[in-house]
This record gives sequence, C-alpha cells and structure tokens, in this order.
Amino acid sequence: MTSPRTMDTAQASSRLHELIVLDVRTPGEYATGHLPGALNIPLDQLDQALPDIRDAAGRGDILVVCASGARSENACHTLAAHGIATATLAGGTGAWAAGGHALHRPEGGGRIAWSMERQVRFTAGAVVLAGLALGRLRPAFRLTSAGIAGGLVFSAFTNTCGMAAVLAKLPHNRPCQVDLDLTLAALRDH
Repeated sequence: MTSPRTMDTAQASSRLHELIVLDVRTPGEYATGHLPGALNIPLDQLDQALPDIRDAAGRGDILVVCASGARSENACHTLAAHGIATATLAGGTGAWAAGGHALHRPEGGGRIAWSMERQVRFTAGAVVLAGLALGRLRPAFRLTSAGIAGGLVFSAFTNTCGMAAVLAKLPHNRPCQVDLDLTLAALRDH
C-alpha cells in the first residue's frame, strides 16, 4: 500500500480557499477546533459518504484532516481504494495550530470533548492501573495490564487503534445521522 499524498501546513494554508477539507475526527473532537471551512465526516461514517465525496472530488482537490494525521491517512487509503484521489494534512490539526494557523471553534459549543488520543491514553492508563491494583488480590488481573500493553504495541506497529474504534462509539463521540446529512448537503453545495 502506497502512502497518500501529504500536504504540509504552509501548502494547505495557501490553498485553503480552493480545497475541500474533510475532518474525519469524531464530532466531539471536531467541535474543539477545526480548519476553517472543514466539513466533519467521521472516519466510521466514511463509507456512507463515498458517493458525495466522489462527486466533490470531481469539483476540486480534497484534503483529509484529523488530529495527528494517522486517521486521515487511513481515510485517504480507503478513499483511494474507491478511486478517489485525496491528500492528508501532515501532522493534522495539531501541526496546523502549532504552525500558528487559526482553528475554527463553533460559538456556544458547550463542553469541550477530549481528543481521541487523550481518551485512549486515559482509558489505557486507567485499565492498566486497575489491572495492577486488582492483581494484588488476584494475580490473573495483571493479564489485563499485559493485554493493554500488547494492544498499544500492536497499535504502534499497524498505525491503527482498536481502543479508539471502541471509544468512537461512545455517545459523546458518536455522530448524529442528522448531522451527517447536513454535512453531506454542505459537501454537495461546496
């Protein structure tokens, strides 16, 4: 599998007015700040959006964005498998903000959700600590901690994260169908 085209923040910034930007993070993460004009199509909803993304690709270049670039790279591979050419933002919104570029934050967005990376770190750490603490009572609980450690190593080697996939299904991370419909309508009008 070849790597998708990447665009650095300077390139993306100079072309932002002409790019169709798709943010594949969860709605909660998207609400914490996204590239100006970015449309939120969560990674787990990408298949539903394929026809509209294909149409949009015929009208302009598509830049796919996430927090660090890992999920957007996976999205680019998925889209490429369906004949849709895209680019990913190197370093994601983290690199965008670090480069001094503004992130759009909706007004009155309410509570700020944690990034998926932060949710994974918290959950993994909490499960490891619980496994170690309960391991004092029953040594078999330490296997839970070992399982999480093994999962983190596997995640690093494959550039995927099963825990993030599970956490993305939690209510605060799960997109509403109505929101996806509105996003797809905006994509059609782009």
